Amino acid sequence: MPADVSRETDVDLMAPKADIDVEFDTPIARAARAAMSVRGVHEEVWPRPAECRIMSVANQKGGVGKTTTTVNLAASLAMHGNRVLVVDLDPQGNASTALGMERGADSRSIYHCLVEDEEIRDLARPVPDIDNLWCVPATIDLAGAEIELVSLVARESRLKRAFSAYDVSDLDYIFIDCPPSLGLLTVNAMVACEEVLIPIQCEYYALEGLGQLLRNVELVKSHLNPGMEISTILLTMYDGRTRLASQVADEVRGHFGDLVLKTLVPRSVRVSEAPSYGQSVMTYDPGSSGAVAYMEAARELAYRAKTGANN
Repeated sequence: MPADVSRETDVDLMAPKADIDVEFDTPIARAARAAMSVRGVHEEVWPRPAECRIMSVANQKGGVGKTTTTVNLAASLAMHGNRVLVVDLDPQGNASTALGMERGADSRSIYHCLVEDEEIRDLARPVPDIDNLWCVPATIDLAGAEIELVSLVARESRLKRAFSAYDVSDLDYIFIDCPPSLGLLTVNAMVACEEVLIPIQCEYYALEGLGQLLRNVELVKSHLNPGMEISTILLTMYDGRTRLASQVADEVRGHFGDLVLKTLVPRSVRVSEAPSYGQSVMTYDPGSSGAVAYMEAARELAYRAKTGANN
């Protein structure tokens, strides 16, 4: 048996059965969902929010699944009838890569919006193979934006001003993929959003920096964006074979209660492989454990939203 197949099989067994609907988690159900996803057919149209939800996906710790979460939640929602924009605010540009964006030396990006006042509508590009999904990409130019923003007027609210000039009534969700830091780019994201989604890796070190993130959220809320709330926490990279993962999950649920999504995202080889093919795992391998988990997490997110009269 090839090594990658055996590893994926092992990872599938890690998914906590108690937190996933039994009917949804059967092998037949997974195969049927995978087949329908490949054909572009989805059996359910999820509710759309009454107005556009602007969500920052933030955690200053690297490697906890911010970009993976952003890309796959956005793709899942778009596949089920929602209109979604991803704003890549990370200079590494991994979300842009995962969504198949071309990023050449002359590419226009979110940098030109923040520093040169270019409009979001002129920078957003449709994502290949996924209807209703657009991306404002990041390029390496964004690495210098932290320094350039320092001298600009209202440096903390440049992104918010860009959103104000954009007709968000045509969208249901805007996801902002934040860099792994608490600098000016992340502050811009928090000032521009109404909700913060925090991915937390099910390991001890992931909890260490959480206090600092929460303090920064409170500072931004107190001084710059009183309407911002932490609305969602998603537990990622769950390894059901370890007691530590369960302890971290229990600890987070004990502190944050209903903010934590019921779905736990397991470690998955396919989730890691997908970006190298310029895809989200939803299109790369929709039947994998990671894709199934992110689909269910996105479904939870959609049904938590207040829906409009037309849905």
